[in-house]
Amino acid sequence: MRMPLFRFLFRKMWNTRWLTISTLAGLILAVAFATSIPMYADGALKRVVATSLREQSTGLPAGSLLMRYQASGGEATNLASLHTVSSYIKDGVPKQIGFPYQTFVETLGVRNAEVTPEDPTKVDASRKRQLSLVTSTGLEDKAELAQGRWVNGSAVDVGGILEAVILEEGMYRNDIHIGDVFFYPVSGQKLRVKIVGAYTPKDPSDPYWYQGLEGLMNVLQISNKAFNEGVLTKYKAPLHTANWYYAFDLREIKTSQLSPLSNTLERLNIELYQMLKNTKVEISFASILSNFRTQSLQLQTMLFTLAIPMLAMVFYFIAMNARQSLDKQRSDIAVLRSRGAGTGQIIWIYLLEGLLLGAVAMAAGPMLGWFMAKSIGSANGFLTFVDRKSIPVGFSTEAWIAGGSAVFLAILATVVPAIIYARSSIVNYKQQLARSDRGPIWQRWFLDVLLLGAAGYGWYLFNERQMISFQTGMTTDQLNVQPFLFFVPALAIFAMGLFFLRIFPWLLKLFNWLGKRFLPVPLYLTLAQLSRSSKAYYPLMILLILTLGLGVYNASAARTIDLNSTERTLYQYGTDVVIESVWPAQPERPLKPNKPNQPGKPDNGNSGGNSGGNPGSPGGGNENQRPAKMIYSEPPFEVYRTLNGVEAAARVLNAKANIVVSGRSIGQGNVMGIDNVDFAKVAWFRNDLFPAHPYQYLNLLGAYEHAAIIPSNIAEKYQLKVNDIVSAGMADGMVEFVVVGILPYWPTQYPDKTPFIIANLDYIYDQVPMTPYKVWLKVQDGVKTGSIMNELASKGVELASVEDVRIELATQAKHPTRGGVFGILSLGFLVSVIVSLAGYVLYWFFNLSGRVVQFGVLRAMGLSKRQLTGMLLLEQVFTAGLSIALGILIGRLASVLFLPFLQTTDNVATSVPPFRIVFDMKDTVQIYFVVAFMMLAGATMLFLHIRRLRVHQAVKMGEER
Repeated sequence: MRMPLFRFLFRKMWNTRWLTISTLAGLILAVAFATSIPMYADGALKRVVATSLREQSTGLPAGSLLMRYQASGGEATNLASLHTVSSYIKDGVPKQIGFPYQTFVETLGVRNAEVTPEDPTKVDASRKRQLSLVTSTGLEDKAELAQGRWVNGSAVDVGGILEAVILEEGMYRNDIHIGDVFFYPVSGQKLRVKIVGAYTPKDPSDPYWYQGLEGLMNVLQISNKAFNEGVLTKYKAPLHTANWYYAFDLREIKTSQLSPLSNTLERLNIELYQMLKNTKVEISFASILSNFRTQSLQLQTMLFTLAIPMLAMVFYFIAMNARQSLDKQRSDIAVLRSRGAGTGQIIWIYLLEGLLLGAVAMAAGPMLGWFMAKSIGSANGFLTFVDRKSIPVGFSTEAWIAGGSAVFLAILATVVPAIIYARSSIVNYKQQLARSDRGPIWQRWFLDVLLLGAAGYGWYLFNERQMISFQTGMTTDQLNVQPFLFFVPALAIFAMGLFFLRIFPWLLKLFNWLGKRFLPVPLYLTLAQLSRSSKAYYPLMILLILTLGLGVYNASAARTIDLNSTERTLYQYGTDVVIESVWPAQPERPLKPNKPNQPGKPDNGNSGGNSGGNPGSPGGGNENQRPAKMIYSEPPFEVYRTLNGVEAAARVLNAKANIVVSGRSIGQGNVMGIDNVDFAKVAWFRNDLFPAHPYQYLNLLGAYEHAAIIPSNIAEKYQLKVNDIVSAGMADGMVEFVVVGILPYWPTQYPDKTPFIIANLDYIYDQVPMTPYKVWLKVQDGVKTGSIMNELASKGVELASVEDVRIELATQAKHPTRGGVFGILSLGFLVSVIVSLAGYVLYWFFNLSGRVVQFGVLRAMGLSKRQLTGMLLLEQVFTAGLSIALGILIGRLASVLFLPFLQTTDNVATSVPPFRIVFDMKDTVQIYFVVAFMMLAGATMLFLHIRRLRVHQAVKMGEER
C-alpha cells in the first residue's frame, strides 16, 4: 500500500510541479525568516556579553562565582563534609556550569589572631600584629618571590614549625623580617609559624586576587598540606573560613543556556548547604544572566513582533498557492471520494506532501536563515548593509524551534483546506460551483469591519499614549521603537484592503451598468468577467495590497527612524568635529591700593580709598582679596585651516549669559559667537527648520557688527521684533545686540530649554575680554580624527577635548537593537517584493491555464487575438493594477497615521529638530520598478498564451483544468 501511495503522491506533485516548487520556496523563506531572528538574537547576546565583560573589567569579571563557608562561633569542623564539598566544587561545579574558567582559587583559613614573637630580642614585641593563617591554591603560579623562598609544600611542618610567606608590602607594614618566628594562638595552643619568604603579584589585576591586595596585607600563607594535615588534623584547629572562587568565561554563551544556567546557580545554594552547613554562594553571575535573558527576550520579542506581518504574508502566499493547487485538484478529490477513497486517506496524502516539503524546508531554510541573520547584523540602515565585523551567528535551539513552528503553521495552512475538500463528494462540489457567487466568509461575517475597528482602537491607544508604555518597547537613538507600531499598522493595511474588496464588486457593477450601451466589447467583457467572478481575484488582490502596503510602511518607518535619529545627533553636535584646545591663562594683576595722602602732598582725587577697589571698601584695603580674573592667550587658529583632510574651520563661542529684555532679566541663556562666513562652511543645517535659508540670516549677521539672532519662542513671549535691542550680561560686562533675525532653531541650541543669542564673535570680543572658544571642523569623508589630533600635536597645539559626530553615529549604528530593527525591516521589504512578484506571476499563470476553454469560445465567437489580449490586459489593470495602487496608497496612509507615534511622551514636545515622516524616492522607485516588471511579466504571459492558443484544441468537451 505504501509504494502505490508514494507513487501517486509524487505523480500528483509532478503534475502540479510549479505550485509545488512555489510552495516549497515559500516554506523555505518562512523557515529562513523565522530562524534568522533567534540566530541574530543569539549573536547579539554574545556581543552584549562581550561588552559587559569589557565594562566590568575594572572590578570582578562578569563570570565571577564565589562560594563561602563561614563557621559560626568556635564549632568544630567536619573534615569529611569539608572534603566532600571541596571535591564537589572542584569537579562538579565546572561540569554543571558548562563553561571554561580562567581562574580558580581555593582559600582556607582559621580565625585571625594576635601573634607574638618567639624571640622578643629580634622582633619588636611591643607592636600588635593581628594576622590570619590561610592556604591558597595556585599561589606560586600567580606570584613571584621578592625575598626569601617558598614554603616546603611536601612537609606538614619542619621541626614543629609551620613555614609561611607574606605579601611584601604586608611584611613592611607589620615590621616583619624573613626568618622571624611567631606564636599563633589557636584552640588553646600556640602554633609556631616562621616567615620564610615575601611575594608580590605577577599581575595585580588578575582575578586570582579577587579579595584585593589590601585584604592580604595581614595574611600568612602556608602550604595546602601544612594547613589540612597540620593545622586542621594534627593541631585540631577549627576552620573559620573557606572560599572557592571561579572566574568563568561567558563569551560563548547562547540564549538557550540562560535559563538552565540560572536554575543551576539557584540550585547550587541548596547543594552546598546540604553538603556542609553554613556554605553558600556569596557572589554569582545570576544577576548578569537575568540581565542577559531580559535583553535577549526583549530583542527577540521585538524582532518577532516586527517580523510577524511579513511572516503572515509569507504564510498567506503559501496558503494561496495551496488553495490554487487544491482548486485545480478539487474535481479529482471529489471523484476519489465518490469512488470509495476514505477522508483519512486523502488527508494523509496532503499531510504527507506537507511533511515532505517541510522536511526539505527545515534542511535548507536554516542555511538561508543564517545568511539572513548575518545580513541583519551588518545592517547600517534601511537597505544599507556594510562590510563590518559581523556578529557571531550560530544554530541554536530557539532557531530550530522557530523553524519547526513555521513549518507547522505552513502545513496547517495547506492541510486545513484539504480536509474541507476531502469531505466533499462530487455532488457537493457541483453544488458549491453553483453557489460560486456567494461572498467569502469574512464578508458574510463582516470581519473586515471588525478588523478596521480593532485597528482604529489601536490608533486611539497610541494617540492616548497608552500602548506607547508597553514594556517590550525599545528606546534607541532618541527614538522609541514600539513593536506594536508595526503590528497594528499591518492589521490596518489588511483591514482596509479587505474593506475595499467588499465594495470592489459594487464598483464593477456600477461601471458595467453605466457603460453597457457604449463600452467597447473587450472592456464590457472584462467588466462582466470581473463582476461575475470577482471572488476568484480576491486572493491575489489581498496579497498585493498587503505586500506593497507593508513594503511602503516598513520602508517609510525605517527611513523615518534612521533619518530622525541621525539628524538629532547632527543637530546636537552641529558639525563633524568639535575641538577645544588648551588656552594658556594667567591671573590678572590687581591694582595696588592707594596710600593715604601725606601732609603736604597734593590730593590726586583718589583719596577716599575706593580707586579700583570694591565700593565701600575703606582705603581700598580689600583690593588684594578680590578674586583674580583670568587673562587668556588665544592659541593659533589658522593652523586648523591647513590640516590635512579639513575642508573648513570656524571659531564658535558658547558662553552662559543673563539675557536682558527692556531692562529686565528673562533668565539664564546661551550666547553663541560665530564668524558668519566660516560658520556657513562647517555647520549642519536642515533648511526646512528655518523661515528662510539660513545663509540669509548669516548674511544679516555680517552686515551689522552688533546684529543678533534670537529664538522665535522668546520673541513671541516678550513681543520682540526685528531692530529691537536685547542685552546679555556676560562674566565681564553687559553686551547690547540689535535683533536682525528671528528663527525657531539653530545648530546645538535648544530654545525650549535655554534661550539663545547668535551674534558676531569679534563684536563680543570687542565688548568683553576674550574667553576660550571651540573650533568646529568640516572634515572630508574617510579622514580619521586620530590623524587630525596627531597633526595638531606635531604643530604644538595642546587639546582639551575632541568630539566627533561620526564616531557617535558609528556607535549608534553598531547597537544590536538598532541593527536588528533595520535588518528585519530591510529583509521584510525585500521579502514583500519577492512574494508580491512571485504571487502575481504564479496566480496569472494558473489563472490563464485554467481558462483555455473560455478563451477558445471567445475566439470562436469572433473575438480577435488583439481584442482578447486587450480584454485580459484590462482585467490585469482592474485587479492587479488597482491593488498595486491601493497597496501603495494604504501604505502611505498607514505611515501618516502611525509613524508619528515613534516619538515618546517625553520627546514629543522637546523634539529638536522636529520629527518628520520620510518617504524616500529611492524606495518608491524600487517599488515602481517591481510593479513595472510584474505588469510586463503578466503582459508577456498573456501574449505568449494567446499566441499559442488553438481554437480547435480549446473548444472541446470536458472541463477546464
